[in-house]
Amino acid sequence: MTGKTTRPPRARKSFVWTTRRWLRVGVAASLAVLAVLGGTGAWVLGRTATISDELVDVRSPALSTAFRLESALLNQETGIRGYGLTGTPEFLEPYQRGLTDQNTYTAQLGQLLDGDARALDDLRTVQDALSRWQERIARPIAASPPGAPSPLTTERAAEAKAAFDTLRQAMSDQQERLRAERARTRADLAATMRLRNWVFAAIAAVIALLAGLVFEGLRRGINQPLEQLASDARTVAGGDFGHPISSAGPADLRRLSSEIDFMRRRLVRELAFSEEARRRLDAQTADLQRSNAELEQFAYVASHDLQEPLRKVSSFTQLLQRRYGGQLDAKADQYIGIAVDGANRMQTLINDLLDFSRVGRVHHDPEKVDLDAVMERTLGALSVGIEEAGASITHDPLPTLVADPTQMGMLWQNLIGNAVKFRRPDRAPEIRVTVAREGELWRFTVTDNGIGIAPEYADKVFVIFQRLHTKDVYPGSGIGLAMCKKIVEFQGGTIAVDPEYRDGTRISFTLAPEPLTAPSSSTIAEATRATAEPAP
Repeated sequence: MTGKTTRPPRARKSFVWTTRRWLRVGVAASLAVLAVLGGTGAWVLGRTATISDELVDVRSPALSTAFRLESALLNQETGIRGYGLTGTPEFLEPYQRGLTDQNTYTAQLGQLLDGDARALDDLRTVQDALSRWQERIARPIAASPPGAPSPLTTERAAEAKAAFDTLRQAMSDQQERLRAERARTRADLAATMRLRNWVFAAIAAVIALLAGLVFEGLRRGINQPLEQLASDARTVAGGDFGHPISSAGPADLRRLSSEIDFMRRRLVRELAFSEEARRRLDAQTADLQRSNAELEQFAYVASHDLQEPLRKVSSFTQLLQRRYGGQLDAKADQYIGIAVDGANRMQTLINDLLDFSRVGRVHHDPEKVDLDAVMERTLGALSVGIEEAGASITHDPLPTLVADPTQMGMLWQNLIGNAVKFRRPDRAPEIRVTVAREGELWRFTVTDNGIGIAPEYADKVFVIFQRLHTKDVYPGSGIGLAMCKKIVEFQGGTIAVDPEYRDGTRISFTLAPEPLTAPSSSTIAEATRATAEPAP
């Protein structure tokens, strides 16, 4: 263990805000400002529409109607004056039209000026002056008989002029006031439109300002801290593990930076521990190399120095057996037989042990090996035993691998030889070899109908020198399946007994298209160092 680690302290919430809180407050403030400006803009637009409607629908039509009313009254005065001076009935036609137009325009002005007390007062003043003129001048003259001038025209000439001048002045005052109201309404409309333009300009400016503030806030509050965090992380990933991770920005980004810096410090401690473990592993690798060298020396001694005296012992015991067999007593013959058998077994064990030690250490250069051809050579080498047992052997088309041909031959020889050897006495051996692609590997199965292997011994059979039967029942050194396991693992695969198969033995193993290369000490050290260093 590298020791207890302590997490970095968390920032207090009362002093710093998180990114989410900043965004919420910013969005709320922006929406509030935009809502106020939008409400103001809506009010200004409504006010502009109201004033515009008043100008178009009330003020201008009222002034125009007042002018038409004045024209109708002038027509009445002209007709009455002409009829009074001449007595000609045709002069009454303008007077009658004027009366009709007067009623129409008066009613229109009453509707247009409804709610405007001052304008209605002006209209009543005009109507009162018109009633006095009509009562004193127009109606009496119009009631005079035609054909002769009306005497009232001369008698009331001064009164008629004064009354109509009063009426004309009342209409002039009305029109002047209506004109002033229209001018005031126009001025209100212009001022409101200017206010509208300013409000919408302010809305546009506030939107632009908010966009700038949001951009700058994101840049300073999020982008810059993230860029700094990424820069620090790249520096640490580049190998500078002592470089601290700076924290900036909102509270959550600061916490993230603190967590990453905590992870960096933890990695520094773990790397220090891994470096120490690597140094110990290098020392152990050196010890293993020395041990391997000693084992190789032992194998050399066993293959040369030990076998020579063993051959002499075996030769002389066999010589004693041939020369003095039957000449000594039964005990002597028994002892000599035991010595010969022991020497032969020792010779077999030494040869098998040498073959086992050479797997993965002493081998030919890998080459393309046709497993079909290897299988045929193996069957040829085992032909005598196969014929004696009456064995039937079939196999699928086998692939071509890059492997050591000698080891592949040893693999098939041990598997097929075991299937023939461990047969049932009452049944001829039937052996089936199948193959199928499994990802990047080839999976092989060797199935026979022999005596089988109990599930509890499924792992034990692959241990060197482990035997399930005595040498008197089934001969051999107990090294065959252990050698198969070593060959398969050297070729990048695995081997196992199928415990579910009950009608004999089924051994399944995988082989890679190319063999695994035994790593050197420098390769092991580099691999260890690579695991201790972060990827760039």
